[in-house]
Amino acid sequence: MSIKSYEEMDGIALDVMREIGSIGTGNAATVLSSLVGQKVKMTVPEIEIKDFNDTITLLGGPEDVVAAVLVQMSEDIQGTMLFLLRMEFVNAVLKQIIGKEVKNYSDLHEMEISVLTEVGNIMISSYTNAISTLSGMTIHLTVPAIAVNMLGGILSVPMAEMGYETDKLMLINGKLILNEVKHDSTILMLPDIESLNRLMSKLVGDYSG
Repeated sequence: MSIKSYEEMDGIALDVMREIGSIGTGNAATVLSSLVGQKVKMTVPEIEIKDFNDTITLLGGPEDVVAAVLVQMSEDIQGTMLFLLRMEFVNAVLKQIIGKEVKNYSDLHEMEISVLTEVGNIMISSYTNAISTLSGMTIHLTVPAIAVNMLGGILSVPMAEMGYETDKLMLINGKLILNEVKHDSTILMLPDIESLNRLMSKLVGDYSG
């Protein structure tokens, strides 16, 4: 029996995703450290399966304005990945890399957007590289796109794409530590259900959900 929706993932499946998350955070911390010029640490992430409304409640509120970097996955794994950029973290990164901060998202210009897009790309690529390393599967990513919108609007994008298969979202939540300050780190990892089953078969064997 295969997984038919995210909520059918059992302890084994969640442990697999947690291991991917752990490797991904380690990779991301290493690359981000090089980018910002000082040590970056990340806590061991938690994997959570939430519906749309619970996700918004967990992350803030539907009208909270956030930035997000989004990519599409293709080849052996198909689906969407999205990294949220909250203002506190945005300014911590911008100050470290280009020596400036912004008051709000509307102050982001080409240089700042380029930096944040690269940070999001590093985060997402770290997790997809972890999947490839563990499973031997090939994952191609689209050019990352950044958007600024209310949280409800940001999350409606993956929901619109995945809604025909599941009404749940898979979150990788942790803390990213820069200059001894902890920042929330949230990635939405949303493989389609067929891809999720392929991944579990590769990493668990005859997976029965």
